[in-house]
Amino acid sequence: MSHDLSRLTEDLLSAAAKAGADSADAMAVDGTSVGVDVRGGALEQAERSEAVEIGLRVLLGKRSATVSASDVRAETMAEMAERAVAMAREAPEDPYIGLADADQLARDWDIAALELADPADEPTPAALEEDARRAEAAALAVEGVTRMDAASAGFSRTRVQLAASNGFSGGYTRTQRSTSCVAIAGDGTGMERDYDGDGRIFQNDLRSPEDIGRSAGERTVERLNPRRPKTGAYPVLFDERIAASLIGHLLQAASGTAVSRGASWLLDGLGREVLPSGLSLTEDPHRPRTMGSRPFDAEGLPTRPRAIVEDGVLKSYTLDLACARKLGLAPTANAARSVASGPSPSVWNVALSQGTQSREDLIREMGTGLIVTSMIGSTINPNTGDYSRGASGLWVENGEIAYPVSGVTVAGSLPEFLRRMTPANDARPWLSRVVPSLLVEGLTLAGE
Repeated sequence: MSHDLSRLTEDLLSAAAKAGADSADAMAVDGTSVGVDVRGGALEQAERSEAVEIGLRVLLGKRSATVSASDVRAETMAEMAERAVAMAREAPEDPYIGLADADQLARDWDIAALELADPADEPTPAALEEDARRAEAAALAVEGVTRMDAASAGFSRTRVQLAASNGFSGGYTRTQRSTSCVAIAGDGTGMERDYDGDGRIFQNDLRSPEDIGRSAGERTVERLNPRRPKTGAYPVLFDERIAASLIGHLLQAASGTAVSRGASWLLDGLGREVLPSGLSLTEDPHRPRTMGSRPFDAEGLPTRPRAIVEDGVLKSYTLDLACARKLGLAPTANAARSVASGPSPSVWNVALSQGTQSREDLIREMGTGLIVTSMIGSTINPNTGDYSRGASGLWVENGEIAYPVSGVTVAGSLPEFLRRMTPANDARPWLSRVVPSLLVEGLTLAGE
């Protein structure tokens, strides 16, 4: 059932005012999702869900509280507002909280230009099942694949509405269509698995099920009979599908939350070199047909492109209003929130400069080293950037892939090796984090 989300948020604000709140903001989200799982050529599971959720944040002076519910009756909203105001009276003061000023708010955005929702009809369960079957069949056709863990296809449509007592009100709709596949090769203790998948806003942009299944199967077979290399210092190539995790650690250190709490190796980092000269890391929340795009953030500020790192130098932290006030900086319109939580900083679409060489060129240049294709666990000291993670992938000798590897720990100083990495040119431009494969010299590998 479709709800009037604009009316729900306005009713929540009215209830907050009646309950005694000085100011408030409200969020309403509703959506539909359908998912299908196939195993062994047969339908294993099909699920459909429809839900609406509402959230209210009230402010009393410099105190705040947030409540949420999935019941949209008027009496429920009144109870939510009264409970939130009572909670806020007991909350500790935060001198930096508060809604945006009227002159900071987004106005006159062009939601159509972002292409956040596919106008095509929702796919039928039968169409989703067919996609999952095709992906599974393509994976099983790869020599060496013994069985499937899962093949899945799904669709979701979500509407979001935000309103605040400072006069802001806005919303948008987002769709996603996805297909994924997990293949298994080998048996017993020698069993290996790997995956592939794709998720897009527009169904017509999605890669074919055959491409996804075949890739999942080939990746799985490639992992069979792994070894452990000798412990030592080697060049490491972080494959494109996991290289974004390195940039994610950089973004986390540049988050206003971490910096304002003094728990970041990028404390006082503005103006410092954090990447090699010539590399930039940019954010563009207006990129069409991309999951991270949006016209405004969760505090009603207009989103805009920005340079996070320019020519290797850190130019900007990621800030919501509270973090910006605490640090004495201008907000970057990066507030994110759910119905059950208040705003906090989050990046939208980011892209790292691509290199001029292919992944294969960098492999040839490595000589002897490791291509990391998957990682497990994470030990990263937020204050120093000391880095240690379990990894598996492919061993390279004389510039050629020699055998699969697992059970390796990759360690080093994140701030140091980010400044000496070399990017390939293989990033996928439709992702919200466009990061190519990254070659880093001289990392420590703990193997045999």
